[in-house]
Amino acid sequence: MIASLTMVRRRSAPNGGNDADQNNSPRPTRNITGPQSALTDFLASHNISARQIRDEADARRQAVVDQARANGDSSTVAESSATASRRAPGGTKTTQKQREEQKAIEKIKASKAFKKRKKNADGDEDEDDIARAIFEQTLAPLPGQMDNCEICDKRFTVTPYSVAGPNGGLLCAPCGREIAKEREGQKPKKKPRKQAGGIGVRRTTQSRILDGDVGTKSLATLCVQTLAKNVDLAESLGDLPEHLVDKIGRIFSKRRLLKPETLPLFIQPNTEILHIYDGARLGDNDLISIFQVATKLRHFKVRCAIQFKDEVMDYLLSRDTCLETFYLHGANLLSEAKWHEFLAAKGANLRRLQVYYTDLHFGDDTIVELRKHCPQLQRLKVENNQKLTSEGVKAIGALTSLEHVGLQVHHKITSESLTECIAGIGENLQTLSLKIFPDASDDVLEAIHNHCRALTKLRITDSEVMTDAGFAKLFTEWDNPEVPFIDLQKCRQVDAAHPRENPKNLGLCSEGFKALMAHSGPKLRHLNIHACRHISREAFEEVFSESATYPELRSLEISFCEEVTDFILGSIFRACPKIKEVNVFGCMKVKDILVPRGVILVGVPNAQGMMTEGTH
Repeated sequence: MIASLTMVRRRSAPNGGNDADQNNSPRPTRNITGPQSALTDFLASHNISARQIRDEADARRQAVVDQARANGDSSTVAESSATASRRAPGGTKTTQKQREEQKAIEKIKASKAFKKRKKNADGDEDEDDIARAIFEQTLAPLPGQMDNCEICDKRFTVTPYSVAGPNGGLLCAPCGREIAKEREGQKPKKKPRKQAGGIGVRRTTQSRILDGDVGTKSLATLCVQTLAKNVDLAESLGDLPEHLVDKIGRIFSKRRLLKPETLPLFIQPNTEILHIYDGARLGDNDLISIFQVATKLRHFKVRCAIQFKDEVMDYLLSRDTCLETFYLHGANLLSEAKWHEFLAAKGANLRRLQVYYTDLHFGDDTIVELRKHCPQLQRLKVENNQKLTSEGVKAIGALTSLEHVGLQVHHKITSESLTECIAGIGENLQTLSLKIFPDASDDVLEAIHNHCRALTKLRITDSEVMTDAGFAKLFTEWDNPEVPFIDLQKCRQVDAAHPRENPKNLGLCSEGFKALMAHSGPKLRHLNIHACRHISREAFEEVFSESATYPELRSLEISFCEEVTDFILGSIFRACPKIKEVNVFGCMKVKDILVPRGVILVGVPNAQGMMTEGTH
């Protein structure tokens, strides 16, 4: 109604007096007008008022009555009279409902709310309009009261959740649900809220635990992850420590963020160490730019270096760059001739050379070039190579400066070549890694026993010829100090027809395992005997007996050792106070074991998953 939309306007006499002064002369009045609504301003601009509208309606109604009386139409006169009666509640033809409304309006006129609203009302509104507006605001039923549905006219109890109808009335529950569905269909659908937890979050949490990142993340970790999320806003890494730059590089590689646009973050004129863990998105020009900018580069490492071609090597050879470490992974387009040129030009200062996945471009002739041009070479790793043969392995034995050797080749390497290699470099050898050498025999173990005196890491995997007696002889009365890192996985008898029968005691069995723990147990930190399935239950119980203690052992891989039970696993937890991770994939006799707090047990065959972190 107009009365409800009209804002404050009142008339008052100056000095708070009456309309006439002591001489009964009229005093001038003034209007004090407050803010007005948009509707009031619109009506005022067209010289329209509520009183004018009402007077014009009454005049039209009276004209109709007069015309009907003149024509003798009694029905029209009666209808107009009824309308007039409804317009004037005080008339004679009122119903009981109208009389009740009139009483309620009279009460409203005596209320403070009415007097306040009348005081602030527009001068064009009369008392009846103001009172009826207040009355209509009080007609809405309250929760708990009864009302009729606007659509079906059904009687229902009003609740705080009753839905309003299209005409302002309330709806019963069935009609309210229908209207709600229609209105919901008109609204844009909201995206479902992502539930907390879930498979992805659980997997991420387990991955953090397996990486040793347990508990609250450090401030440095949070900063590095924030940088990775906003890499497009970063301009440089500044003077960050080398370990943080390396951590950023690892995260970038994991998320495939290292590309030509982000590579300059890691390259500065004073950069000496550069580790690229995923260079798959870098072209040959990007790799050339590394040597253009980083003129002081000494340690270079790049994985997935697919585009490291002869052109890149030519540019490197043209620069005055003294490399001490050269780590190249996946550069199978780099020709062997360029390798020889590189060794001849840069080999004098080279101390570490690690080559992975070079296919047919790094062979026996390259090993000979190493002997000619790399007198200070201390570390050599050649893995997943298809060209290196037994002759090249023999040539490695002539590199007497070597301290670290790692080999994994596709050709069958004879035990004689391995024995000759170990005899030549064994005196200074600190780490020896022989991955997937199925033809390596006990002669290799004997050569290690006779010539190696400083080994801190020993890895021999996938041997199908070595025997339990050979391993026992290796670790018995060996002059080499305790070896902290030992990996002898898959050194076992391979017979698809009779996998559990081992009459010749091939591979690492019970006696070799007991000799290993007796020799290196006090200083052993990492042990991998994955799939050495012929170690007996009695041997495990003897090694991890009540009197045995292995104070430094932190990581143990005993997957597919079929004799491991809950009792043996409990003995391991007791005998190894610093143990952090135990892998038991395929150990089907492990059923229900209490895991100590802080220990990660991976591979338990239960419904909860493969990883369990203890809380006991």
